[in-house]
Amino acid sequence: VQLQASGGGLVQAGGSLRLSCAVSGRSFSRYVMSWFRQAPGKEREFVAAIGWIGGTGHYADVVKGRFTISRDVAKNTGYLQMSSLKPEDTAIYYCAAHIGGDLTSTSSYDSWGQGTLVTVSS
Repeated sequence: VQLQASGGGLVQAGGSLRLSCAVSGRSFSRYVMSWFRQAPGKEREFVAAIGWIGGTGHYADVVKGRFTISRDVAKNTGYLQMSSLKPEDTAIYYCAAHIGGDLTSTSSYDSWGQGTLVTVSS
């Protein structure tokens, strides 16, 4: 399966941005799609995950209440709606396909999009 993230950009603190993740290749029906992010000099960290069938979202505490993960099965596209953005949300955001195990661990994913840069100015 291939994933391609898009939608990043520069936004002021308190603003909003929506990221998209286009999925292609094998059927995604059995996957969980997740978003991770990596800030400069830091490790890649889990942001949110959603089951492709069922659509229940799971979130890291640092984004809970501000970010919303969703997907459009017909369009084979996942989304991350980000609101009340903070400068500390600045990072490259990646979407990934979960293959099993700990949702928050990068080793549980076998396919990654190329990443899209989100910059939040203060």
